[in-house]
Amino acid sequence: MNHLAHLFLAPDSPEARVGSILGDFCRGVRVQGLPEQVQLGVRHHLSVDGYTDRHPQVLASRRLFSSRRRRFAGVALDILYDHYLLRYWPEFSGRDPDAFIRQVYRELREHEHLMPDPMIRVTRRITLDDWFGHYRDFDSIGYALDRVAGRIRFPNRFEGIIEEIHHHNEELEARFLRFFRELQRDLGVCTQATRV
Repeated sequence: MNHLAHLFLAPDSPEARVGSILGDFCRGVRVQGLPEQVQLGVRHHLSVDGYTDRHPQVLASRRLFSSRRRRFAGVALDILYDHYLLRYWPEFSGRDPDAFIRQVYRELREHEHLMPDPMIRVTRRITLDDWFGHYRDFDSIGYALDRVAGRIRFPNRFEGIIEEIHHHNEELEARFLRFFRELQRDLGVCTQATRV
């Protein structure tokens, strides 16, 4: 699961939402020394990732990618799921998505003292470049995925994966919707974003 979805699903506090992203930056961090709500967000992040990695709809979606790109299917789906979440936002939340995005950008800026340096660098790019706003646009997803491909430190065939997403978009979208409904139900998600 990618950053926006983790923030959306996180328990309802600024610190827990910070923890929901910190789950990707825990290496070398003494999580037990952080405030309880941050720890809760980290635990929630790990639960969401574990659920996602085992879900039949996600596993079936990964198999749609060609063998040369399947290794990176999880990364592609993470970013694509943020796009689908924004596209179907009214189905999952009664709150305005722009208001939620503005709120989490503010919270990320105000809680940098809880973050390790690598997370600060990423969250500053997220807020300054409005990553979540750009995720509404399908072409921006392709650009984001190609940027990820450029950062991989070994030869790969990840670049251009958006072509395979285009080819399977209808099925990927349908599988996302089934998966995300079940994720919210099974993890008992009730966040500020999902409240009317």
